[in-house]
Amino acid sequence: MAVIKHPAQRVGVFIDTQNLYHSAKHLYKARVNFAKILEEAVGGRTLVRAIAYVIKTESGEESAFFEALTKIGIETKVKDLQVFADGTKKADWDVGLAIDAVKLAPKLDTVVLATGDGDFIPLIQYLDMNEGCQVEVISFGKSSSAKLKEAAHAFTDMCEDPKRYTIATRS
Repeated sequence: MAVIKHPAQRVGVFIDTQNLYHSAKHLYKARVNFAKILEEAVGGRTLVRAIAYVIKTESGEESAFFEALTKIGIETKVKDLQVFADGTKKADWDVGLAIDAVKLAPKLDTVVLATGDGDFIPLIQYLDMNEGCQVEVISFGKSSSAKLKEAAHAFTDMCEDPKRYTIATRS
C-alpha cells in the first residue's frame, strides 16, 4: 500500500508506553528513546497531538519519566496500576488509546500507533474505512503482531536500528 507523507499532513501519535517499555527491556535490556520515536512518527509532518498512555505505580518513582515525556512534547495520560486481592496486577490502556484515536481522527490525516499489540487491528480498520485516516505503526518488529503489521498502511520496525530507538540501561 502506498503511503503518502507531506509537510501539511496532520499527524496524531498514540504511544502504548507499556508495550514499548517491555519490548525494549526484553529484546535489548534497554529503555525506549521516546524522543526518537516521536521524531520518526511525525516524519517532518504537522504534529497535532502526541499522547503517551502511562501507568502510575504506588511508589510514584516514574514522575521524572512523565516529566521527560512532557518536555519532548508528548502529553501523558496517567492511570493507576490496578492491584487485585490475589496480588495480580493490571496496567491496560488499550480502550483509552482507541477512544482517543477515534475522537481525534476527524482532525487528523494520519494516525501513528506506537505499539506492537495486535488488539489494535480493529482500530486500524475503523480509522481507515470510517475516518479515511492513513494508519502507520512503529514498534519493535520482533515483538509485534504480524497481523498488526499487515493491517497498517506502513510499519516502521525499530528492530532494524535498535540503537536509534533505545537508551542503554546503566548496569
